Amino acid sequence: MSHFCSCADTACPLHPKNHDKGCTPCVSKNLKEGEIPSCFFNAIGGGDRPAGYSYRHFAGFVAERLGPEAPKAPEEEKTP
Repeated sequence: MSHFCSCADTACPLHPKNHDKGCTPCVSKNLKEGEIPSCFFNAIGGGDRPAGYSYRHFAGFVAERLGPEAPKAPEEEKTP
């Protein structure tokens, strides 16, 4: 089975290349630790990353990368 993963840490035992369980082990670990998987950081731009992978680190990373000109969700997807 072939897996797509944008994480460059292929030495990580949770990387999909190292087992046959896909992204589940990585996502599960991140949820338990209150973190965001690196693929989410990679999706909005590489380069310098924050010191950690917490929700707060991710929120700051998104704000820094996308800023006020970030694409907005369509009206039907916005929370009332």
